[in-house]
Amino acid sequence: DVAIDTNPAPGFSAHPERRIALAPFKGTVSVEVDGVDIARSKRATVLKEADYPPVYYLPIADVSPQHLRRSAHTTHCPFKGEASYWNVVAGKREIDNAVWGYETPYDEMLELAGLVAFYSSKVTIEAKPG
Repeated sequence: DVAIDTNPAPGFSAHPERRIALAPFKGTVSVEVDGVDIARSKRATVLKEADYPPVYYLPIADVSPQHLRRSAHTTHCPFKGEASYWNVVAGKREIDNAVWGYETPYDEMLELAGLVAFYSSKVTIEAKPG
């Protein structure tokens, strides 16, 4: 057997009872700011964790690149990994750190690689089943 480098989440070893569920969202998730479409995806993943509201993660490829500007801000989650952030640019407006994603998530959350989520307090997110 070949040894594989792993990147286990320290949060799960410290709190093995913690559950984070990821599932494909059957429908379309769209994101807008002031009537400007920022993202639209039929390939979203919904994350459910503890008592938090569900979070929709979209492939970054489904976000209009002209509306994203990488931020220097980062955060750390002991369950998911290091989060990178982007500002949303819509018209003359720039919303700081409105988008985050785990570019190199921990092993248990590898499904989040290549996906980003938006703060519902900063943009309008609509999830239409179907």
